[in-house]
Amino acid sequence: MTYSTLTASDGHNLALYTARPQGASRGNIIVLQEIFGVNSHIRAVCDRLAELGYTAAAPALFDRLQKGHDTGYAPEDIERGLQIVSRFSIDDAQLDLTATLDALADSGPTSIMGFCLGGSLAYKMACVDSRVASAACYYGGLIEGFADDTPACPVMMHYGAQDPTIPPENVATVRKKQPDLPVYVYSAGHGFNCDARPAYDAGAAAVAWTRSMRMIDAVSTAT
Repeated sequence: MTYSTLTASDGHNLALYTARPQGASRGNIIVLQEIFGVNSHIRAVCDRLAELGYTAAAPALFDRLQKGHDTGYAPEDIERGLQIVSRFSIDDAQLDLTATLDALADSGPTSIMGFCLGGSLAYKMACVDSRVASAACYYGGLIEGFADDTPACPVMMHYGAQDPTIPPENVATVRKKQPDLPVYVYSAGHGFNCDARPAYDAGAAAVAWTRSMRMIDAVSTAT
């Protein structure tokens, strides 16, 4: 596991956490953060993917606004994250994600796995950059606003039926606009994949992970 620095096309420098497999890499997976930064959960996801044979990289998408943002899930952490995301720019994030894709371009197919804000960005990048091999989008509330755009690669979305931040109407809009894409809704809340959060649901997390990895494995094998 290492940290390095990427430079986006506008000159901005951002940190990148990378976990690499011990043997040959099966491909790359970009892991996209929630509002809590590249914290212990995001790093743990990268480490888990590395154990499965992938090179996993998590760019620090809040570095433009708050260098080194890395928190837990206490109420004050949520408030700090919301304050930062209120100033967040999707366009700037695309520059940072393009730089991440550039850094991985010569080392096999690159999929994206994103959570909350990162889940929405995973969908967005699947629509705008043909180098994205697949995207697993967890509780991406902003996807509703991007859903007129159709991804050029396999994409799946995971939502929680008890998520207070993403109403059923949001998910219904995504399904209506993208009827051919798999949209899974679990009997769980927001953040159900993270075992450090009260909303963690082991059953939903396991099923969503299996589905996501089946898709990622398939595109990595096919390339």
